[in-house]
Amino acid sequence: AGIRLRDLVRLAKIRWRIEHDYRELKTGLGLTHFEGRSWSGWHRHVTLVSAAHLFLTELRLTSPKVVGGG
Repeated sequence: AGIRLRDLVRLAKIRWRIEHDYRELKTGLGLTHFEGRSWSGWHRHVTLVSAAHLFLTELRLTSPKVVGGG
């Protein structure tokens, strides 16, 4: 009840960004494609997918025309 409209809008935008990134991780980078059985294999898979996502995010922020964002 005591939250400012500005803060509420900021939080709503953060939620949208998280949902968008998660969808990109699943559909574009293969987060859900792991079919192994070991913890270490799953951990490697998630780490590589996260690194790929970081790379694309950095590329998108520094060179938007390369990734198609501009």
